Amino acid sequence: MHPSPDRTTAADGDPSVAGARPDAAGQVADLRRRLTALQHQYETERLRWELAKEAGEVGTFDFEPATGLLLWDEQLQRMFGYDPATFDQSLDAFTARVHPDDERWHADALQASVDTMGEYDVEYRIVLPDGETRWIHARGRHLPGPDGRTDHLIGAAYDTTGEREASTRVTRVLEAMPAGFYSLDREWRFTHVNAEAERLLGQSRDELLGKVLWKVFPATIGSVFEESYRKAVDAGEPVAFDAYYPAPLDGWYELRAWPTPDGLSVYFLEVTERRKAQERAERSTYQLAILAQVSAELAGTLDTVVATARLPRLVVPALADFCVMTVIGADGAPRDVGSWHVDPSTRPLLERYREVRLDAMPMTAPVARALHTGEAATFRGDDVLSVLPEGPARELLALLAPETEVALPLRARGRTVGLLTLFYAPGHAPSADDVTVAQEVADRAGLALDNARLFSAQQQLAEGLQRSMLTDPPEPDHAEIAVRYLPAAEAARVGGDWYDAFLQPGGTTMLVIGDVVGHDTEAAAAMGQLRSLLRGIATYSDAPPVEVLRGLDASMATLRVGTLATAAVARFEQTPEEVGRGITRMRWANAGHLPPLVINPDGSVAELAPWVGDLMLGVDPTTTRHESVVTLDRGATVLLYTDGLVERRDADLDQGLLRLRTALTELSGLPLDELLDELIERLVQGRPDDDVALVAVRLHRQDRPRPAEAGPNIVPPTVPPDPAGT
Repeated sequence: MHPSPDRTTAADGDPSVAGARPDAAGQVADLRRRLTALQHQYETERLRWELAKEAGEVGTFDFEPATGLLLWDEQLQRMFGYDPATFDQSLDAFTARVHPDDERWHADALQASVDTMGEYDVEYRIVLPDGETRWIHARGRHLPGPDGRTDHLIGAAYDTTGEREASTRVTRVLEAMPAGFYSLDREWRFTHVNAEAERLLGQSRDELLGKVLWKVFPATIGSVFEESYRKAVDAGEPVAFDAYYPAPLDGWYELRAWPTPDGLSVYFLEVTERRKAQERAERSTYQLAILAQVSAELAGTLDTVVATARLPRLVVPALADFCVMTVIGADGAPRDVGSWHVDPSTRPLLERYREVRLDAMPMTAPVARALHTGEAATFRGDDVLSVLPEGPARELLALLAPETEVALPLRARGRTVGLLTLFYAPGHAPSADDVTVAQEVADRAGLALDNARLFSAQQQLAEGLQRSMLTDPPEPDHAEIAVRYLPAAEAARVGGDWYDAFLQPGGTTMLVIGDVVGHDTEAAAAMGQLRSLLRGIATYSDAPPVEVLRGLDASMATLRVGTLATAAVARFEQTPEEVGRGITRMRWANAGHLPPLVINPDGSVAELAPWVGDLMLGVDPTTTRHESVVTLDRGATVLLYTDGLVERRDADLDQGLLRLRTALTELSGLPLDELLDELIERLVQGRPDDDVALVAVRLHRQDRPRPAEAGPNIVPPTVPPDPAGT
């Protein structure tokens, strides 16, 4: 037989395949190539594994539980301090190196892993022959045998001593921190808790580790805690915030949280005391501001009752939900003068209650007892309702529904001058600080009220004394004289302004206006001296104005009256011929005072000219003084006044004089008394910055009877019945 074309001979190929089919030989060659490639790949992978083990210092093991045979690679043998040449490959060799404290639990863990074919993942200590202790982390997988039980445990181990030491150092630092620290994994479970965190959180780490934050501390859900923590994780940026956690912690905390690859780390401090101190400081500052406002309110006006009525607006809502201010009047009766409520819609209701409560309040009521005893009292709103009789007061209080009331007396100098009643809504119990500050408000208000009372009494006494020296003017025939004195609205109300009107022995009428420098009791006393001296000189000597001023200046020097003053003196004279002509001469002299003004019968106003303003009184008694004479028609009015009528802090004297002349022009047709009243109202609105003294004379026609509006004819008995002068 000849070989077939598709067969090869031994010479054509491998002798071992001589006589084989050509396609089988190709397959064998391909198989060889694949086997060679696999061997090369295996060697490459083995080399890479060995390099990886060496680089990572990882050793491998193969444990056969049935025989106790333990195969270690050289890396692992050296890790355990064995010589590969003498290592006996037994479990006993391994056990001999395990730390005594870890031997028992590790044996149990290994056996349990073998029995259950469960995970073998342990970290234990070994002791090397030189006594050095190292940490080893081992992990392995089970290979089951035919019976389904562990046939081999194959795994790897590496030395974690360095990691342990670094972790230990970190742990020591965290444990020594005076601040709380905990870490959370990505499932929000606690993975680390330091000692301070245990103390601050009130739970041990055994109670916290592995637990979910939101479950252990449910109040964090929906709070700034959850919002901030999730923001840090989502944004990958640290967050810092202060927050309050309710009971059982019941504290304020300062927190810093930052994301980590494993989850979130949180550092926190309890700042409850700091927060309370800050709140106390802020509250103290606020309370001091309230007291400052109260002082400013009370000091800003002499009408202390009005100022006190506004105090409730400062007290509410800072110290109470609403309040009522009570003042004891001069008659000894209490009167509610002010109230305020934190709710604007309830203020009318409180106002109505304020109007009726005292009339309905029996003496057994706590408020009435506080007023009577002058002792502070705290009581329930129901206590007041129980003693109020049926009626509007009780109904209104029931609607206001205060849970607590505090009555604080306004005390000053051993007496009660009022009451501050604070009201608190349910759930708003008054704090000790609130009551203390409110009592300070009450004390300041009480002192201000008592000061006002004393000031008013002194003021009335001094003003009465001063007015007693400003006597009523005479009423000579056909000459109507009117006077006004208005003390300053603020500052000292006792001053040195004065007016005078009298008849000289010859029957002439003399008007005087004067102003002693100063505003105090000394100025008032000096005014009394000067006025008396001038009166004595003028009424005894019948001297003209210039001689009266000269004599007064000389008397001041002789009597050593150490004061300065301005004065203007005007005398009205007539001869029988002038009576027939219907004219009057006014002779006048001026010692530094403002000149008189004349309202002519036609209503025009003129300032007397020439204005000779000689030196004021009390400077030089030898100075030369001058006198002027002006002729007046019957029907004219002459006005002498002090500078309080025209001087203002916000305007110069010329503007004041212009206002005065304008007002006189407009008011010229009024009766004399009405003219002076309206003049004061227009120029000073009844509240002058300085004392105001006025004296005016209106010369009525002598060819007719004395007009009724001029009043009766009143002259001293020593004056001739029909004097030539006016």
